[in-house]
This record gives sequence, structure tokens and C-alpha cells, in this order.
Amino acid sequence: MANATTRGADKIAQAGTSALAQAGNIVQLFVDVARQTFVRPFQWREFIQQAWFIASVTILPTALIAIPFGAIVSLQTGSLIKQLGAESFTGAASVLVVIQQGSPLVTSLLVAGAAGSAVAADLGSRTIREEIDAMEVLGINPVQRLVVPRVLAMILIAVLLNGLVAVVGIGGGYFFNVIVQHGTPGAYLASFGALAQLPDLWISTIKAAIFGVLAGVIAAYKGLNPKGGPKGVGDAVNQSVVITFLLLFLANLIITAVYLQIVPPKGS
Repeated sequence: MANATTRGADKIAQAGTSALAQAGNIVQLFVDVARQTFVRPFQWREFIQQAWFIASVTILPTALIAIPFGAIVSLQTGSLIKQLGAESFTGAASVLVVIQQGSPLVTSLLVAGAAGSAVAADLGSRTIREEIDAMEVLGINPVQRLVVPRVLAMILIAVLLNGLVAVVGIGGGYFFNVIVQHGTPGAYLASFGALAQLPDLWISTIKAAIFGVLAGVIAAYKGLNPKGGPKGVGDAVNQSVVITFLLLFLANLIITAVYLQIVPPKGS
């Protein structure tokens, strides 16, 4: 019994040490990406190709998810606010939920799930084919050549998709509130300025950019460090998606808590 307990404790300690080491390596890669971003020449062609690819695999799913998301938010908030007798604030409540929380999270999950997995698979396949080692032998920095354009492309597309989700989500919420719940169009639109404010849009954009950085760096790290050949690449892709999702929700919690402390709600 004592030996089993000792082995269990050793495994937990090893897992904790491995997690800390991996976190340190991810931070180191983030620092390298930040430094190599300003190294010239910048890989414009790679950046444009990756941005186009990420946009092509995420635009349609993002729009299709934003419509039912806006509908759910509008129906739920509309029903609740109607019970409270404050129907005139339905539009403001829906806009706040979609802009502050919904659009950054929907964007980040799709960027991490679709684009992040593709980046991890691409870099992982290059690693097991020893292309990364060959680049280093030739004096080419793989971070500057491959990772930086992908991370910046994910940031750009995440910010743009965030705006798309916000517009589509608010439009879907308007449709379902006015058509399905028989709300007043004028009251829905007029209430936008009652609770919403410009910093809400800024924090939504900042969230999307931060989520894009997290998704890009983690996908690149997992892609550059696969273990076990082709099977390791598949494992790296799965791990990158899971880790990114966990970090995105944690980052969203921290950013939201800080924002609510710094920027007071409108009218308070």
C-alpha cells in the first residue's frame, strides 16, 4: 500500500513538473515570437497565405454559429426581461452579452479549433519530416519564417471575425426579438446606448487579439514538439486544441474581471 501511494505521488509530481516545464516553454516561444516579429525581412507572402487560409476555414462556420447564438441570447434575455417588466432594455442586454462575451469566445473557439489544429498539424508534419531541422542547419530561424506569420495571421483574422460575429449576432438577435417575440424595433435599437458603451467594443477587440495570440502560440508549440512520429502529430493537434480552450476560458475570466473593475458600467 505504501509503495502504491509513493508511486502515485511520484506520478503526480512528475505530471506537475512536466506541466510547469511545458508552460515555461510556451512562454519562451511567445517571447521568441515577439522578438522575431520585428526581424526583417518579414514573411509577407507566408502571412497573406496563412491569413487567407485561416479566413477560408473559419468565416462560414463563424457566421453559421453567430446566428443561432444571437438568437439564443435574444430569446433568453427577452424572456427574462419581459418577466421583469423592462422590455425596453432587451436590445441593450443582448448587445452587451454578444459584444463583451459572445463574439470573442465564439471567434476564439473557431480559430483555435479550425485554424489552430491546422497550424499544429502543418508544423508537426514539417517537424517529423525534419524540415525544421533542415531550416536550422541552413541558418533559417523557423520561428521567424513559419511561426510569426501564422500567429500574426491568427490575430488579424480573430479580430476581423470578432466584428463579423458581433454584427451577425446582433442582427440575429434583432430578428428573433422583433419577429418571434413581437418586440418593438424602435425600442430595441434605441436601447443600444442605454447600457452599452464604446469601451465594450474595445475590450471585445482586445480579447479577440489576445485569444488569437494564445491559439497561435500554443498551436505552434505543439506542432514544433510532436512526440512519437505521425501518431504524435495527431496527439499534438488534440492537445493544442484542449489546452487552448482551457486557457481561453481562463483568460476570458481574468480579462472580464479586470475590465469590470477598471471601467464602471454605464449609468453607475
